[in-house]
Amino acid sequence: MVRILPAIIDLILVIGFAVVGRASHSEGLSLFGIAQTGWPFFVACAAGWIVVSLLEDSGYGPRSALVIWLVTVLAGMGLRIAAGDTAEPAFVLVATAILFSAFFGWRLVARGVRARTGSTT
Repeated sequence: MVRILPAIIDLILVIGFAVVGRASHSEGLSLFGIAQTGWPFFVACAAGWIVVSLLEDSGYGPRSALVIWLVTVLAGMGLRIAAGDTAEPAFVLVATAILFSAFFGWRLVARGVRARTGSTT
């Protein structure tokens, strides 16, 4: 059950990725549009969490971030292409960088907060 919070954070960040992507390209921010853009990465992130669970990882460390990031990017792009959408090189690079920053970034901040407060989560 400890893994629920980091999984929720990652999935929310994937939704944020879809929202920011649509907004930056002046696409509508309807629920349907966000779901249409984000579903491949949301599903892939969930798959990454299955892998993390199989590894019996807490979800807070860099190994979890690495697994989730790689699965989300690679499977997300694969699902996107399989669904008939594109994966232009610029999009792949931007998505890779943003998701890396998101998944590793919040864990780095959480690690700093835990170190500062003495928490052992």
